[in-house]
Amino acid sequence: MGKLFCSSCCLLFFLLLCFELGSAGNVTYDARSLIVDGHRKLLISASIHYPRSVPAMWPGLVQTAKEGGVDVIETYVFWNGHEIAPSVYNFEGRFDLVKFVKTVQQAGMYCILRIGPFVAAEWNYGGVPVWLHYIPGTVFRTDNENFKFYMQRFMTYIVDLMKKEKLFASQGGPIILSQVENEYGYYEQGYGEGGKRYAQWAAKMAVAQNTGVPWIMCQQYDAPDPVIDTCNGFYCDAFKPTAPHRPKIWTENWPGWFQLFGAPNPHRPAEDVAFAVARFFQKGGTVNNYYMYHGGTNFGRTAGGPFITTSYDYEAPIDEYVYLILPKWGHLKELHRAIKLCENLLLTSNPVNISLGPSQEADVYADASGGCAAFLANTDDKNDVTVSFRNASYHLPAWSVSILPDCKTEVYNSAEVEMVPEDLKPSVQSSKDSKTLNWEVFVEKAGIWAEADLVKSSLEDHVNVTKDASDYLWYTTSEDEKFLKQGRSPVLMIDSKGHAVHVFVNGQLQGFYFFWFLQKQVHSCF
Repeated sequence: MGKLFCSSCCLLFFLLLCFELGSAGNVTYDARSLIVDGHRKLLISASIHYPRSVPAMWPGLVQTAKEGGVDVIETYVFWNGHEIAPSVYNFEGRFDLVKFVKTVQQAGMYCILRIGPFVAAEWNYGGVPVWLHYIPGTVFRTDNENFKFYMQRFMTYIVDLMKKEKLFASQGGPIILSQVENEYGYYEQGYGEGGKRYAQWAAKMAVAQNTGVPWIMCQQYDAPDPVIDTCNGFYCDAFKPTAPHRPKIWTENWPGWFQLFGAPNPHRPAEDVAFAVARFFQKGGTVNNYYMYHGGTNFGRTAGGPFITTSYDYEAPIDEYVYLILPKWGHLKELHRAIKLCENLLLTSNPVNISLGPSQEADVYADASGGCAAFLANTDDKNDVTVSFRNASYHLPAWSVSILPDCKTEVYNSAEVEMVPEDLKPSVQSSKDSKTLNWEVFVEKAGIWAEADLVKSSLEDHVNVTKDASDYLWYTTSEDEKFLKQGRSPVLMIDSKGHAVHVFVNGQLQGFYFFWFLQKQVHSCF
């Protein structure tokens, strides 16, 4: 009986541990933080988009994020990847959303689900299904009955799927926040009153889904209660929610940027990312989400926007090929550890701001029991300084933050990076043998010398003609050669809102131009 009793105890402990790690409980909030199951939380979140990697990669990616000090995995939900035709749904392979969220749960982490369903994300059509373009009378992202009907239907489908699998925190699952719409505040004014009505409708529609967790709207300056407006950007330390009872959440902290064909490689130093995060928590932040933590790959034709590359590496802490980007990954891991040492004081006490110089300051968090944590910041981006704080001297490099969990000992400075030798650079391990992989090749239908599909006297709507099967729409025309005898060079005038044009004459490339303005000229001389 003793042995049986011991085994039962171990089993009970294991089950309780699994329940604690894989579930969240009730989620509420106030001005200081999210409150999960009655406990205030200071959270580090990482964006990993499930369709931009393969399922065999998910456990390793999630675990490596956790090892980097991350608490939460965030992802968009990609409408056009799931509803491939009206009421025809796909949740297979890279689009197995339930499997992805359960992978997060099994790792003992929380999840933020940004349902949108418009997501932007440098994804084809911003995530909106192209078939919606062909439904008469539809206008995207405004007070339009067609768009609202299909948007609500998809939103409800996803919410119901998550509820069925008991994945919301209110059901014991990992999802602690959901998002409706995406950065609509940038565009709302352009839609006029219809935009304002749509934003309010979207918020109310989301809340009515009764998920039991808070909803967020990023970059939405008129988000109605109880929706939380959040910040996107390189720096969000100065951000304040539009209502004083909402917590300060950073939904997109960009550790790099996406790559364009023909453009320089984007780069953001680890020191600057760390500085921004430290300042955010110094100034009362509660959730920081790296967009991206692993960018992954734009498979097939999923890349959206002008000249976005197949790679969505984003110079994230875990690169496209699942290697750690060092020193960025390690430097941020140490930052997360230092911030967590201050978590209790950050969440339970009010800061006292102390000037340490013209561009230097300290924010001190202290409680009645004598606990004390401090953030010392030097916002001068050119000059190192030495400051005096509590009768001690501290060296602050330019554009840096030092963290003192006991108001005495500096455990971290954002500008001081510990280098890791290249030969020690680890990678995320996939659980699938590479010999079993099946390679696929996407072939673009491109060419101008075949028989014409249609004959028109003017430019046509690209999406209407190609049905989003190609990024290219080829036009051919012919001209007599009188201008050659007259010594004139032809001028091709194209009035279009397209992204770019390539001009060929007799099969030879003559010119190429970006269409950043309504009308440009391409001169072809031959």
